[in-house]
Amino acid sequence: MDWLKLKGRTYVVTGGSSGIGAAIVKELINNGANVINADLKAGEFLAANLKFIQTDVTSAKQIHSLIRNVLDEFGAIDGLVNNAGINLPRLLVDKNQPASKYELSENEFEKMFTVNVKSMYLMSQAIGHELVKNGQGVIVNMSSEAGLEGSQGQSAYSATKGAINGFTRSWAKELGASNVRVVGVAPGIMEATGLRTPSYEEALAYTRNISVETLRAGYKSTTTTPMGRSGKLSEVADLVNYLLSDRASYITGVTINVAGGKSRG
Repeated sequence: MDWLKLKGRTYVVTGGSSGIGAAIVKELINNGANVINADLKAGEFLAANLKFIQTDVTSAKQIHSLIRNVLDEFGAIDGLVNNAGINLPRLLVDKNQPASKYELSENEFEKMFTVNVKSMYLMSQAIGHELVKNGQGVIVNMSSEAGLEGSQGQSAYSATKGAINGFTRSWAKELGASNVRVVGVAPGIMEATGLRTPSYEEALAYTRNISVETLRAGYKSTTTTPMGRSGKLSEVADLVNYLLSDRASYITGVTINVAGGKSRG
């Protein structure tokens, strides 16, 4: 049974070549949607209804070229998933080694806000024009549990996701009259992907003054996550597919936490 009725619809997913983005792309494909993966490198997943368009999502020029290509081939765009993002664990102040490689630098601050926030503003505005013109559509903004609760050693990343949450609420109010919904999804600790690199874990462990082994043990601790496990990428992808469908037609302006009960306590 085609419960979600996504077959034949067209969605753009940024950063769809790996991690959560790839899981979202795969589930959309399984549900019969046409999917455009806007990323710098192509992913390993191939399908007849999947098109990769190399795109720097921080470039307005490349985004507009992407949209022209999509409209030429598919005729319309039904939704957007703003998934592209980066996370560089850094301290505001490294009291042990001031100005160390793990203390937040201006360049790193700008890079995270450019990739995580500027890109989703540019994509949402460009595709938003098409959705408003068509009088329907959905924008899903990938946030993070860190953006709702804050995160030690990840303040800049948390701030970018907090900004995204603010855009989600505000754009939902702006675009609702045009029958365009804007929804956020905030994953917590997820199963390991290629993005959870040794350098990432080393940096995060340093910012929390713990060992990498202790950090990894926390992924399965009920003290960290009440359900006592990391989330599956498919669990996030399922929610995103639901939100893109008409089954979620009265859900807008909220960011839904997918974190196994993880919170400040």
